Amino acid sequence: MSIIKKQIALILVTFLVLTSCEDVIDVEVPTAAPRLVIEASLNWEKGTTGNNQTIKLSTSTPYFNTTEVNEVVGALVKVTNTNTNTDYIFTDENNGNYTINNFIPVINHTYTLEVIYNGETYTAEETLKSVSEINAVEQSIEGGFDDEVLDVSIFFDDPVDEENYYLIRFIEEGDLFPVLETESDEFSNGNEMDEFFEKDKDEDDDQKQLNPGDTVTITLYGISERYYNYIDLLIEQYDSGGDPFSSTPAEIKGNCINETNENKYAFGYFRLSEIVTVNYTFE
Repeated sequence: MSIIKKQIALILVTFLVLTSCEDVIDVEVPTAAPRLVIEASLNWEKGTTGNNQTIKLSTSTPYFNTTEVNEVVGALVKVTNTNTNTDYIFTDENNGNYTINNFIPVINHTYTLEVIYNGETYTAEETLKSVSEINAVEQSIEGGFDDEVLDVSIFFDDPVDEENYYLIRFIEEGDLFPVLETESDEFSNGNEMDEFFEKDKDEDDDQKQLNPGDTVTITLYGISERYYNYIDLLIEQYDSGGDPFSSTPAEIKGNCINETNENKYAFGYFRLSEIVTVNYTFE
């Protein structure tokens, strides 16, 4: 057989092998019993009263079910300021949202959350943390990882003689998901701190990176050390998604405890933060 004929035969065999491997393999994924999901982030934006707050309740869904949202109605939701013994009762809106319009936030006061649902009581405790004003917002092409794309930086003062932890949320107008970053003052206590945001350059689509006229919303949160450790792990697992060399994702527990059945804890976290938000349009 000539070399050319051998090559043609090899190509035909390879084609047959590749086209014959089209059987669909159904993988059975174990499904755990639904758990309560508590989205209880009480944010007090500077310059507002902070009276209007919302807590969202739902139950978990199977991993591959990306369309179903199991809203929880009929629960009892209460937040208590343990420094003043003031109770705040949230109203069930019958859509998974529980709201209040007379909440009073106080910096460094400790609050407890109580959720009663299906005969079980869930509790959590957190302290309301303050945050500094944002001193400045600046754009550049030199402050990020790529000196050929635009980036934006915020600058803020870290208070002296205390430990501080921050969450920074960046989102461009039109995007579905924000970028989250965490920061502590372990090595910069009492100094001006900064954080930047940029998008990777795409040779095939120059609109994916930040361009003049684009608008981003940046929110700076004051958070507790415990929440810092919790959200930092979540961000790490999210960022490593699809990386074959990353560690296997593990279930991360929040601070919501099931007082009735400790093994059936809720997903989510109860957090209280003072926040400051700025909108920036690139020039």
